[in-house]
Amino acid sequence: MRIASLMLAMGLGLAACAPNPPLSNPSDAMVPATDTSAYGARTDTGPNGEPIEIHAVRKAYLNQRNTRQRVAYNGPEDVGTVVVDPYARFLYHVIAPGEAMRYGVAVGQAGKNFQGNATISRKAAWPSWTPTANMVRTMPDLYGPLKNGLGGGVDNPLGSRALYLYQGGRDTMYRIHGTMDPSSIGKATSAGCIRMFNQDVMDLFNEIPNGTRVKVRTQAESIQLEGPLVEMPNGYLEPAGGVQTATATQ
Repeated sequence: MRIASLMLAMGLGLAACAPNPPLSNPSDAMVPATDTSAYGARTDTGPNGEPIEIHAVRKAYLNQRNTRQRVAYNGPEDVGTVVVDPYARFLYHVIAPGEAMRYGVAVGQAGKNFQGNATISRKAAWPSWTPTANMVRTMPDLYGPLKNGLGGGVDNPLGSRALYLYQGGRDTMYRIHGTMDPSSIGKATSAGCIRMFNQDVMDLFNEIPNGTRVKVRTQAESIQLEGPLVEMPNGYLEPAGGVQTATATQ
């Protein structure tokens, strides 16, 4: 069981797929404020009340696009909205008019299968996860041992927290969640929805209530607001204008 769950945590990420004070000077919003202190080790309480150690994120994974930053925001969404951009691999939490906290995310294929508006109607700390019947049927060796579900904890691909998106009262199967593979943040992954560093999703979880509106951008909206991007050989994205040779992703 442990081997299977570790394979899920590292390879899949998921298959079903304190607030900042206002800036004193509005012009400061144009200068990204990087907070690397947030990525230190933490001790959290697990699903059964046990302590769980969350390791510090390695500095190698905290590049400029992956690290949470307070940035100027030019989207039309209202304050309080969470905006997911699967193509730029960003998640924004709009915290003031024209300002947002921006997080880097990893995006699986399921992360591009939904677009538009939704609502966070459920939140879970150290969530459990159960493969779908189709997953068990098509990959019985991998998912069969987990058909009755995988409890929350360090072996679970959902990581420390999960936010569940609903539309019209129905589960969209779209998730924003943590990961036990911090090296994946900022990259495309083979499966899953929207992964964040555990530290980032824990803090976002505490800041937003159930009922929070979520906008998931289309590719066209991403290009309009973020500009075209290219994927580098290391798997990270960079603005197309500053890169001479790379594979275009938009």
